[in-house]
Amino acid sequence: MTGICEGRVVVVTGAGRGIGREHALEFARQGARVVVNDLGGQLDGSGTSDAPAEEVAAQIRELGGEAVSNFDNVADTDGARRLIDTALESFGRLDVLVNNAGIIRDRMLVNLGADEWDAVIAVHLRGTYGPSRCAAGYWREQAKAGEPVDARIINTTSTSGIFGNVGQTNYGSAKAGIAAFTVIASQELGRYGVTVNAISPDARTRLTENVAGLQDLFAAKPGEFDTFNAQNISPLVVWLGSRESSGITGRVFLVHGGTVSVAEGWRRGPTEVKDGRWDPAELGSVVPGLVEAAAPNSTMLD
Repeated sequence: MTGICEGRVVVVTGAGRGIGREHALEFARQGARVVVNDLGGQLDGSGTSDAPAEEVAAQIRELGGEAVSNFDNVADTDGARRLIDTALESFGRLDVLVNNAGIIRDRMLVNLGADEWDAVIAVHLRGTYGPSRCAAGYWREQAKAGEPVDARIINTTSTSGIFGNVGQTNYGSAKAGIAAFTVIASQELGRYGVTVNAISPDARTRLTENVAGLQDLFAAKPGEFDTFNAQNISPLVVWLGSRESSGITGRVFLVHGGTVSVAEGWRRGPTEVKDGRWDPAELGSVVPGLVEAAAPNSTMLD
């Protein structure tokens, strides 16, 4: 198969189902050799199964592409290293890492247990750090050895992290951290020929299809373009993984249906300056005015 990623070697985490599966398949259609990673767990992260990753890898091979499966836990340090090693041992190189693995354990903060916090933070945030750290080390060695590097890291954030969503302090915090991770890593890794971007997808997946009150919203409408189809997310991810995207880094994109947006993050708004230290009592006449003059926070519905 040929396309804009012909010859590229791509690792996709959480690629056994949903959005990650579509990423792996589209990268393959565009000529990439793919490592399909998935622990095969349940929605809350429990359990394991080799079947999801192997089924996707087998499907790619049936289509005429090249793929291998990997079942390591990306939140585990050794697992992250084995994942990157799988790409190097199977295909001799690595060009693109897509960090997509995730779970949910939604709970209102007053009911959120430490185990539910830790599990979600581990899979999303540590599961982005671990593979990225290992891949970055490989690319740095290549660059220092004088080898040309044109590599990509593509992370997965969420509107829950960018804009906030009730009942998801754990998930949203992890996803907000991934957005910040993306910006900072892009600043650090550019010298080695690596770009780092993130996407915030809006699609029908295991993580969204059971959200209370949203089943009708996410349902496909007969005869209409299915804006919530997970396949809609992958074209941008594949383009970001291609050689064509070399000038784009440190950005977060929102993707839904046929819509692609660039997220505009925190920026300094209305400001009041005093030549000296503020007295707490003085701020009562200052802060409310600053907030009133500031644009309201964006929400998931904007």
